[in-house]
Amino acid sequence: MSVTTSPASPDSVEADAVVVGYHSGSDGPQPASGARAVDAAFPGGLARHLSLMGASGALEETHNVPSLGATTAPVVIAVGLGETPGDASTVDTDTLSRAAGAALRSCGSQHRVALALPADTAELAGATALGALLGCYSFTRYRTDEESTTAGTSELLVLSSASGAQGALDRARTLAGSVGLARDLVNTAPADLVPEDLAGVAEEVARDSGLQFEVLDEQQLAEGGYGGLVGVGQGSVNPPRMVRLSYTHPDATSTLAFVGKGITFDSGGLSLKPAGSMDWMKSDMGGAATVLAAMQAIAELRPRVNVVAYLALAENMPSGSAQRPSDVLTIYGGTTVEVLNTDAEGRLVMADALVRAREDEPALIVDVATLTGAQLVALGTRVFGIMANDDATRDSVVTAAEQADEAAWPMPLPAELRSGLESSVADIANVPGERWGGMLAAGVFLKEFVAEDTRWAHLDIAGPAFNQGEPFGYTPKGGTGCATRTLVRLAENHAQN
Repeated sequence: MSVTTSPASPDSVEADAVVVGYHSGSDGPQPASGARAVDAAFPGGLARHLSLMGASGALEETHNVPSLGATTAPVVIAVGLGETPGDASTVDTDTLSRAAGAALRSCGSQHRVALALPADTAELAGATALGALLGCYSFTRYRTDEESTTAGTSELLVLSSASGAQGALDRARTLAGSVGLARDLVNTAPADLVPEDLAGVAEEVARDSGLQFEVLDEQQLAEGGYGGLVGVGQGSVNPPRMVRLSYTHPDATSTLAFVGKGITFDSGGLSLKPAGSMDWMKSDMGGAATVLAAMQAIAELRPRVNVVAYLALAENMPSGSAQRPSDVLTIYGGTTVEVLNTDAEGRLVMADALVRAREDEPALIVDVATLTGAQLVALGTRVFGIMANDDATRDSVVTAAEQADEAAWPMPLPAELRSGLESSVADIANVPGERWGGMLAAGVFLKEFVAEDTRWAHLDIAGPAFNQGEPFGYTPKGGTGCATRTLVRLAENHAQN
């Protein structure tokens, strides 16, 4: 999809549809910056027509209005921006992205769409483009009707004369493409994305992006002592894989490491999940998808930092060869783990990858995982949790998420939870003896596999990685690409510092 800037006036721009913004006011919707020329082109003002249609200007509210010749574009899409901000000239980037995404989701078959939202700066123009691009996403791999695979927007015009706007749009296109990759992977049927398949996708991304690529197969994992991956994967006919990707910059002086959980399908193993909890477990590789997508974007944006990434890939299935509750695994590096629940498998494969990532001597390790159902209980379906082994590290990741307009919340790692992971036969158990604080206990478990002198953060994206509800803003139903932009921003921040 092409995305370009244009200085054209929104009432005369050549497009199939033009998107304008409205704020909610005491007397009904009020035109935002960028909408006034279109509003004035309608007899009596477009705001009056919107009021008669019941519009309020609430954030993400959309109304498609035939222009009947009032504007060159035959359709005007009015999208709500919420209340007028304190500074009437400023709308924040998150509001613009969400509004643009909602507008593009309502476009239908409009191929050329102009966005006349308040994009007065390059940053706001980029946010508008990013939201619109993310809102255009559709997953059509399994659709058989031609209309659903060919319809949709193919050209975006962001109406802005801000200096540097086109550069911001190019960055938005890179980010949206990477988020789209993560969404595609999460949405793919698990039979079509077993560990070997996902490793193959990573190899393609590496080749196309100029990343270095390595993969360990099941025999190499067993010989290397990767007991977590071997144990989790041994119940499946589709064996596990460990993928390593690396990006280098000639002027970089430090290294980041990303680790992604890639359980391509999670049945729970012998600790079998109920059917209602299993139908969306194709998303349990969302952490690996996020890490791979971020690496693709980083390779294109070229920040001055080295980044290595590990994808811990396995399928967790029940069979005669599956690991059993009370089995003991030896994680890479030698720590033994008593497996009390085979459905707490993600932390086992992540432990292998975390220990391996330490060998790259990174300045910071960040792992991303759809790790616990307790994350949804604590933070819901739209906010992911961030834990770390020191407050400054946690705060730096929270800041990156805020800058990327992704909803995240800092969470603690209470030291007293470690006692609940004591095992009578091994160094540690994979689940605690009590049910409370499950998200935090999982983080405490992972912390055991990170050296004390290594900065580390853990992102639990279990809920936000897969939207089981209706689409909203620029977020579709299904895979969301959650945390991809946070990792990219973190790499950029690290390069600047």
